[in-house]
Amino acid sequence: MGKYDYLIVGSGLFGATFAYRAFKKGKRCLLIEKRPNLGGNLYCENIEGINVHKYGAHIFHTNNKTVWDFVNSIVEFNRYTNSPVANYKGCLYNLPFNMNTFYQMWGVKTPEEASKKIEEQKREALRSLNGREPQNLEEQALSLVGKDIFEKLIKEYTEKQWGRKCTELPAFIIKRLPVRLVFDNNYFNDSYQGIPIGGYNRLIDGLLEGVECRTGEDFFQSVCPSTGKMWKDSWREIADRLVFTGPIDQYFNYSLGKLDWRTVSFETRIVETANYQGNAVVNYTSHDVPYTRVIEHKHFEMFGQQVYDCPKSVISEEYSTEYKEGMEPYYPVNDEKNNGLAESYRKMATQETNVIFGGRLAEYRYYDMAPVIEHVLQII
Repeated sequence: MGKYDYLIVGSGLFGATFAYRAFKKGKRCLLIEKRPNLGGNLYCENIEGINVHKYGAHIFHTNNKTVWDFVNSIVEFNRYTNSPVANYKGCLYNLPFNMNTFYQMWGVKTPEEASKKIEEQKREALRSLNGREPQNLEEQALSLVGKDIFEKLIKEYTEKQWGRKCTELPAFIIKRLPVRLVFDNNYFNDSYQGIPIGGYNRLIDGLLEGVECRTGEDFFQSVCPSTGKMWKDSWREIADRLVFTGPIDQYFNYSLGKLDWRTVSFETRIVETANYQGNAVVNYTSHDVPYTRVIEHKHFEMFGQQVYDCPKSVISEEYSTEYKEGMEPYYPVNDEKNNGLAESYRKMATQETNVIFGGRLAEYRYYDMAPVIEHVLQII
């Protein structure tokens, strides 16, 4: 096997981008991945000619032209624009909150009318606070957008996501709620957004081209063939440096305690129609429906007649749930206890020699895709 410059644990976006950069600089890399496929949560499964985002919808967006040019140098991105729709008890509303939403909510037709209505509802919420700061997410959201938007589009959706009442969630989870007084359903304000043409597997394959990769290898449980010992116990025998993208608490054997996560599960099925819901993402914002949203995957990459040239469709119902052992960790739990514990682990990480911790799991931070790449470009 010989000596490697880097052993990279995990083939998600951080690990794959790091491997690409190191390989281009002439470094010898070995990447190990515990799943049977490469790509981490970006991995797509082709079903009925449709690239299905197996681990949830991923939409690339950025204002950083360097990052945009970088990913497009690997694979060309399409013109997909994220414009989700919210379904509240059968009524449809455009997201993010914009003039289309306000027209659907109140029948207002001008920015002045919409602004007046929102301010009127905000004043009502601020009066009930009686001069004190919002103590929880519900009070915070009401003070930012008022009762109607909160109750129809935020409250129950957020409670499904977090498994807790809004009155039990901290106010700082929602620092601001953007309100747009224009008719614009583009969810992101970024200059660039899209999906890789041919799916995210093409991006990962391009990043890892030429890099030695081994799937089905668990850093904590699998035996390294050249040392006869666990990868975690013997990696320094085969590599000069480690790039670790797994859970930071697991790396330290949970010595300070376990971090909490939220996770999601998906019920994916083929439907016998070319166009099931007319949009890639529809959020279900009431408790009446158990899932948080429905993804119709073909709309990420098929436009116009292409939608109907593919006679079937694939949808995924997404369910948010508390993390239990054996599940895939998705989102950090952004509260005082977990933030403090994560910071303690991060301090321990700085003491590890020749180890780079990177990505959502290893840093216990929620990351969009572009900042992950930006981070890698800064360190190698």
